[in-house]
Amino acid sequence: MYETLRAPDAPGKKMLSEQVYVHLRGAIMRGEYAPGQALKPQDLAKKMDVSLAVVREALVRVVGEGLADRLPNRGFAVPTFSDRRWQEIAEARRTIEPVLLRMSIERGDLDWESRVRAAHHRLARTPAYVPGEGEHYSEAWSESHRLFHRTLIEGCGNPFLLETFDRLWTASELARRWSARRNPDRDGADEHRRLEEAVLARNADTAAVTLVRHLTLTAAGLEL
Repeated sequence: MYETLRAPDAPGKKMLSEQVYVHLRGAIMRGEYAPGQALKPQDLAKKMDVSLAVVREALVRVVGEGLADRLPNRGFAVPTFSDRRWQEIAEARRTIEPVLLRMSIERGDLDWESRVRAAHHRLARTPAYVPGEGEHYSEAWSESHRLFHRTLIEGCGNPFLLETFDRLWTASELARRWSARRNPDRDGADEHRRLEEAVLARNADTAAVTLVRHLTLTAAGLEL
């Protein structure tokens, strides 16, 4: 697969590095690498039939997204369940997102309400898993999930705050997937439904409390 993409020129190398990055990112997200597992550049280069430089470039990008750690004198590895960063990210989200949700409920117009309803409908109707592809979430469901949560707070109308949400979401996505696999009996669909109902009812207090509980359960799933 990767051999056909080899090219001596810079554009070819860039394309190959992008392919390796996409492969690594997807494999980590799908749980093909266990928490704490080493990501050895030499082994990955041999497995993918690419140069060590291409693999290292892709690994640096994965590290930049928080999906791997660069360890002094020990190469690269997937983060661990117990990494404090997950609880810190969860704390940041519980601090910021309820505020943005209250702002959205206060400022959001009818068009925003319609987008919230549409985003929830899409999430509820998108299959979480792809038959025959294991127990990891489908990319379609994951994107619908992101869109729903972002739409909830878009009514705030502040692009700088929304950029903060985007960064926190990317940083927390791996932990969310791990949490979901460790707590398969959690009724996330009901939690999302309650969020939608509280938001559309313009009940800021209930919506904020529901969102905090939703985020807290995700973080708690990593402590089981």
